[in-house]
Amino acid sequence: MKKLLKALGWIFLFIMTAAAAVFLTIYLLMRMFCYGPSESARDTFVSTMLETGGMKFVISWFFTDEEVMEITGANEPSVAASDTDADLINIPSVSDNDTPQNDEQDEQDKPDLPEALKTAYEADDDGDGLILIPITSHTFSASLLVIRDPSLIHLSSSYPWSTAARERNGLTVGQHCEQSGAVAGINAGEYVTSGTNWGGMPVGVVVEDEEILYNGPSYGDVMVGFNEDNILVVKDVSGMSAAAFQSYVTENHITDAASFKDISGGNINHFTKLIINGEAVELGGKGSGANPRTAIAQCADGTVLFLCTDGRGTGGHLGATGQDLIDLLLQYGAVNAANLDGGSSSALFFNGEYTTGSTHMLYADTSRNVPTAFVVIQKD
Repeated sequence: MKKLLKALGWIFLFIMTAAAAVFLTIYLLMRMFCYGPSESARDTFVSTMLETGGMKFVISWFFTDEEVMEITGANEPSVAASDTDADLINIPSVSDNDTPQNDEQDEQDKPDLPEALKTAYEADDDGDGLILIPITSHTFSASLLVIRDPSLIHLSSSYPWSTAARERNGLTVGQHCEQSGAVAGINAGEYVTSGTNWGGMPVGVVVEDEEILYNGPSYGDVMVGFNEDNILVVKDVSGMSAAAFQSYVTENHITDAASFKDISGGNINHFTKLIINGEAVELGGKGSGANPRTAIAQCADGTVLFLCTDGRGTGGHLGATGQDLIDLLLQYGAVNAANLDGGSSSALFFNGEYTTGSTHMLYADTSRNVPTAFVVIQKD
């Protein structure tokens, strides 16, 4: 018995020593980022950690609140003063009665599209208007889904809301597609990440099929959604009352929407607006850390872009910054674009599989449970 206890004691001591060595190594590596010669590496590290759901506390090991405010303040995005202008989007009309003359007129009215988008259209071999483009960069890999018909985009939710483990909670992106009969989907809005974190309770606002299912706009919230004309609307709803948001949705005929935050400073570093009316939001420094990202955009001809990147070690990649998203979406002609909930929530589901899955469950063909997703429902 004594020999067994002694052996168990040595095993325990070995495990604790190994754990301490790993912790010390990680701590020293983080300290190197914080106090090394590169301010850019420091700022990226701080911004990256502040964008996580449960690792924000790490920053307090190295910096005071005042130092964090100074670092994140340099990353604060410029505020886009104007709302999205629907007149900049010209969605081609589809009619069985089109005449050659009308076709010629439509050709004249078509917006000038970038070569990357034209090339994507040419790759639509089956003619369903859905083109998946794999993208690789130095710090991330991504999936870009090009959706030519914006009327196919809808919001799926896990309503009624719940955070309890044994009650209804969030759905994976694949489950959102299954319940909606959708062929593709990406995670959408922000949700409660404290407590059990079952992904069943949204934050901000949720509109599904013209019905407001969650009405709690708060500081920094930006609504991202579509109106009845299938135009992507990116609207700052920060400070709106529930009644004011109800009026806005009714008056502007918003059909499907979720929200994320534009907040830079303190222990939060989130951003939503990327491109507004063809103008990129100016980001100080890198504008954000390197993380998995999900973004949605619309081009001048109404085409919608779903973008999802990996990160946090997946495939050896750190992730994408806000500027990375802007550069890539501008390349494909985005007129309006918004960053959605990212990190371990980021996932894109297409044709029955995840082209980009959650980093929360590495190498698993699934996503995290989330309350909302933008999905693509093909017409019969």
